[in-house]
Order: sequence, then structure tokens, then C-alpha cells
Amino acid sequence: MRESNLMQAKSLSGWAIVTKFAHGRLTLRSRDKFCKLSTFEQTCSRNVNQPGSHNAAVPGVWVLTGHKAGDNAQVIALAEALGWPYVVKRFRYRGWELLTNRLLGATLAGIDRDASSDLAPPWPDLVITAGRRNEPVARWIKGRAGRARLVHVGRPWAPLDSFDLIVTTPQYFLPECANVLHNHLPLHGVNQDRLAQAADEWRPRLEHLPRPWTALLVGGDSGPFVFTRAKGRRLGRQANELAQQGGGSLLVSSSARTPVAAFTELQAYISVPAHIHAWRAGQTENPYLAYLALADRLVVTGESMSMLTEAAYTGKPLYIFDPGDTGSWWRYRHNYRFKPLSHHFAMRFAPRRMHRDVGRIQQQLVQDGRAVWLGEPFPGGGGLKQPDDVERAVERVRALFGSG
Repeated sequence: MRESNLMQAKSLSGWAIVTKFAHGRLTLRSRDKFCKLSTFEQTCSRNVNQPGSHNAAVPGVWVLTGHKAGDNAQVIALAEALGWPYVVKRFRYRGWELLTNRLLGATLAGIDRDASSDLAPPWPDLVITAGRRNEPVARWIKGRAGRARLVHVGRPWAPLDSFDLIVTTPQYFLPECANVLHNHLPLHGVNQDRLAQAADEWRPRLEHLPRPWTALLVGGDSGPFVFTRAKGRRLGRQANELAQQGGGSLLVSSSARTPVAAFTELQAYISVPAHIHAWRAGQTENPYLAYLALADRLVVTGESMSMLTEAAYTGKPLYIFDPGDTGSWWRYRHNYRFKPLSHHFAMRFAPRRMHRDVGRIQQQLVQDGRAVWLGEPFPGGGGLKQPDDVERAVERVRALFGSG
């Protein structure tokens, strides 16, 4: 299973590299002046504002959020870490937003303005955004705010020089440019204070369970990955075996993307003592942070970049469950659903800006000794602290305003 998924990731990544050189003619000239991937419309010429040219003593910040929880978590995490006052702007999108965004560029035509946050002066000094749908909004604000800085998290569709800073990660294929920060993992809002608070709240409810505690954090359907009943059974069996080895317990949590049927199958294979949390919309309590804080080791489904990032932050032994399929994707009926099918076609036929390969982050964690694949032994000495990508991003954003 793991080998097949890695082979798929390698083949996709390899195709992108071949395409880049065979058709894209990637040229790199004077990193500070020109960096262009011509065919794929990914450019980053050095027209961005230079550090120190802004006069705001304490910059005002707008954080643009949308319908994707992962994107929202990253932009809010960056705003929180900056420590500057910020306002969250929420948007609802129209069905034709892809068309207007691609044709009109800096526009509000893709959002339902009556159902979205108001956009009016006073304009911000800094706009933090993520996701394709919010890019045109951020650029529209820039047109009114004049010297406002634009920071994009992830992979933009617009030309790279539309932004003062882009904070990206390995699953995307952005070139090396002066205004692109290549981080190791996505941004996150987990910190020691939040972990300690959650641990204090939940420890009395869990302390009856035998140690060691193994947290099992379950994601679900995402992009090319479909979390089937069979995968639920396999994950439940492997996690149960891991917990049995030390005579300990499982701390199990599903998430918003976890199919109920697959999670039910998973639970049927758990025989060790366990605390099981089934995610439901509108819940007031969630032990997720407590699991991160209190568990002795962590098992995470590999399609969730946010959970992998937050688990790696703890420095504890991390086991990645490979959610991929064995062999060719087209052999499985579940891969003909819209999301997995569109992903496979995008990776095969779409321009480079559409590519996303989460396998690159999984492989990096394994190669760095921060994680192993579930079913393999974890090397002695425990996990390693992941470099603080949030602090790296904060430093680069502050440099746009001449502060450190």
C-alpha cells in the first residue's frame, strides 16, 4: 500500500518535472529581478515593495477567510503570530467564481457581497489570504488600499509578482523567487500554551486508561484519497496492534471529513482500552488538542496536512497511515467520484499551477526521521522538533514593514 502510493506520488512529481523542462522552458535569471515559468503562467518579477518603505507604526491587518478550514487556520495562525491587530473578513462565493476570477483578475464578481463581510475604508496595511477564491478579492483591496502588502499562503493562481510575499510548502511546485518563502510544513496555530490548557482539562477524564497512550487522528476524503470502509478496517487493525505492543490504550478522534461508515468499521477493530471521540458539527467539546498534548505517540492519516503538521510540532513519535490505493487508481470504483477523478485528470493534463502532491510532505517527514509509516518501527530516541515555520513566516512578513 505505502509503496504504491509513493510510486504514484513519484510518478506525478516526475511528470511535472519532465513537463517543466520539455514544454515549460523553466529559466531562472537573477533571482531578484526575474523568475519565470513561461508556459504555466507562474511569474515572479521583482516589482514587490521593498522592506522598510511603509510608514505604519502598527500595521492594520485584514485576514481573508472562506469555506476551507485548512486555509482559514493557516491565515489566522499567521495573523495571531504577528501580534498586530487584525480583522477577519469572511466571504461566500458565487457559482461562477472560477470564470470571473480567471477572466477579470482583481474583482469582487466572484463573491456574494450581501452574504460576505463589508469591504470599505479604512483600508488595511496588510492583507493575508489563502486559496484561489480569495485572490481576486485581495488584489481588488490592493487597488483601493494603495501600498497595502499582500501575503498569500499556499499556491496562488495569479502571477507571483501580484503578491509581496507567498508562503508555500512542498506539495506545490513554485519556483525559487525572492518573494516566495518555501516552508517545510503548512502554518498552524498550535502552541505550548494551548496544549497545556487542553491537557489540564482532559487529563482527569483519561487518566484511568493504561499507558502508553497512542492517539489515532482520523481524516477522510481529500483530493485523490477516498477513505473507504476497507481502509477504515485496515487503520483500526494496525492502530490496535500498535497499542497492544505496549499494553496501552488508544485515543481516537474522527474529523469533519471522516465518512461515518469508515469510522464505524475502524471502531469494530479496536479491542484495547480506548477513548473514542466521533466528530459532530456544533460540538462544544473536542479532545483533539488534548490528544496531541497527552499522547505518547501519534498515528495520523496521511492526507491531512494540518494534522500531520500539528502532530510533528509536538516532537513525539509520529506514524503516518497511507490512505492511498494499491496499484492503478482507475481500477477502483470510488476513484470515479468527482474529486478524485478531477484530481487525477488535473495532475495529468492541467497546467502546473493545478498540481498538488501531498506525498512530498509525507516523504520529507519520513526522510527527516520525524515520522515512519504505520506498521514500521519508530527509531529510538523519539521524534524531533519540526523547524518553526510560523516564526519564519512572521519574520518575512515583518521585514515587509522594516521590522524584525
